[in-house]
Amino acid sequence: MLAADNLGISYGPRRLFGGLNFTVRAGERISLAGPNGAGKSTLMKIIAGIERQDEGRIVKAKTVTVGYLPQEGVEIKGRTLMAEAESAFADALDIERQFDEASEALGTYEPGTPEYDEALEVFGDLQIRAEHHDVAKMKPRIERVLAGLGFSRADLDRLTDEFSGGWQMRIALAKLLLIEPSVLLLDEPTNHLDIESVVWLEDYLNTYPGAIILISHDRRLLDNLTNRTLAFEQGGVTLYSGNYSFFVRESRSRKEQLERAATNQQREIAKTQRFIDRFRAQANKASLVQSRVKQLAKVERIEMEDEDDEIGFRFPQPPPSGQTVLRMEGLAKSYDGARYVLKPFDFEISKGDRIAIVGVNGAGKTTFSKIVAGVEKQTSGTRVPGHNVRLAYYSQDHADALDGSKTVIETIEKSAKGMSETQLRTLLGCFLFRGDDVKKSVRVLSGGERARLSLANMLLTPSNFLVLDEPTNHLDMRSQAVLQRALAEYTGSYVIVSHNRDFLDPLVTRTLEFRVGEPPRLYAGNLSYYLEKKDEERSAQNAAPVVQAKPAREKDSEGNQRDARKLESQRRQERNRVLKPLQDKLAVVEAEIARFEEEKKILTQRMGAEGFGADAEEVRVLSARYAAVESGLAGAFTAWASASEEVERTEALLTAAENAD
Repeated sequence: MLAADNLGISYGPRRLFGGLNFTVRAGERISLAGPNGAGKSTLMKIIAGIERQDEGRIVKAKTVTVGYLPQEGVEIKGRTLMAEAESAFADALDIERQFDEASEALGTYEPGTPEYDEALEVFGDLQIRAEHHDVAKMKPRIERVLAGLGFSRADLDRLTDEFSGGWQMRIALAKLLLIEPSVLLLDEPTNHLDIESVVWLEDYLNTYPGAIILISHDRRLLDNLTNRTLAFEQGGVTLYSGNYSFFVRESRSRKEQLERAATNQQREIAKTQRFIDRFRAQANKASLVQSRVKQLAKVERIEMEDEDDEIGFRFPQPPPSGQTVLRMEGLAKSYDGARYVLKPFDFEISKGDRIAIVGVNGAGKTTFSKIVAGVEKQTSGTRVPGHNVRLAYYSQDHADALDGSKTVIETIEKSAKGMSETQLRTLLGCFLFRGDDVKKSVRVLSGGERARLSLANMLLTPSNFLVLDEPTNHLDMRSQAVLQRALAEYTGSYVIVSHNRDFLDPLVTRTLEFRVGEPPRLYAGNLSYYLEKKDEERSAQNAAPVVQAKPAREKDSEGNQRDARKLESQRRQERNRVLKPLQDKLAVVEAEIARFEEEKKILTQRMGAEGFGADAEEVRVLSARYAAVESGLAGAFTAWASASEEVERTEALLTAAENAD
């Protein structure tokens, strides 16, 4: 489907990678792993055609489409959310046309020839794409994807201009999922999502029909989704045939083997060198010495990459606080006096609490964290800190407050009292500032670099209560592990707003869920416990019988009851008279859809059977019938949508008339 052929790229004297070869087959799930700055995003941009490689080429079939979601920077304006989503289907008719042409072309080649094999591959790809770009199913698919990514039904008619940067990224992701390119490139797709949207996206991608290449710092997403890993390590790129955890285990095993080989090699080199040094001055050993010298010169030395696996970070020892860290009573927040971001509620944070803050975007998580940190005032209620509480706060916009005239190392020197330059460099290494990076001016740092520097600076201040809003968004896996270990050993209290499941699970003991229009709800467990409970609640709701409320009726007398029964009977008869023809029409259409889908299933099985393609006439006949069935199914779905809307509209009118009585 797609292949990298001897790919290479450099930026000035720095070579990101070279001689890179790999293939992407249909349906594969590949993750790009490695530290920030290793070249993962650059490779993705090369595949997408946004950047140009210095060496090699990207080879892909003519019909293969590539869709790319960058980390940030998407801006969509000028139409409603629904209109933007619908634009994803603009090429549906073109795919249908290509499918018809491919079907005709298949019948013109002799089976077994290279031309026939290539035409059959094109036909198969277009068949899958035509099936998934069914125009008749467009609206339900759009609504399903937008709802899964957190959009409400009321959002559909809003202009895309009204949505913030994070929601703009969700719109771009939704459109890509609807387009369904053959190869989907996702660079940190969960950065702007909440927990529930991340879980939904994982489930959706598991059934995605095309290939996926993914960059993510969400380890659980990588483990649950991917089956191959391209790892940027030791100045090269290595392919591992497994998910991220497999890569970590295998990489560690390979490193241990390399260390043993390097140790053995050094032992042999030292032994040879001792021989040379001992007999260098003896004439009768001259030829042997020269032979060993030449042998030593030919040895290809095994070099071990300097890694900072042992780098660790410990929080400065915090002063002890009282048992109550923060008490909030009747806490509420409203920006216009009517629309509450946070409805009144009571909550207390105690010494040693480790709390995850979760919920859909817009439910008030960040607002709550700002109120807890004391940087934003509540509209009503009280916020009372406990005895000797020293709070440190990391927000997603703290990086904007850094002094651009200072260097990286100068920025943290003020907070890092009593630390040597070596210790400072070690600390900065935990947050991905290595070598000369520490001398960079803050003003030239990227957004992610500024965020990491701001986090490092905040964590150096002795405090016994941390409020962290999305601290892992710009950290690679190794840096996340460093921060996770430090938080596990931390003796103070903290609340963390995050959607990173693998990061949060070992750290938190309580989960506070924020819900739009409702008070927060506390779950007495970590994130896995919370997600399990949410699944149980959804299952219980789906299984519960729906009880229709009945209008109250007067029961003063037998006559009133008889009149009420008569009226109810008349209403049923009228409802049945009006609705029955419409419901019968809908049933006919549903039966037609079922017939088409059954025939399509049979055709698909026959066309996918071993040996299909050997008989050109059979290929032509079945392809033509498949196209006819697809066309009939599309028409049936259109008729179904129209009939079901008519039934719903009529039911609503009848109900309104009955209520008016």
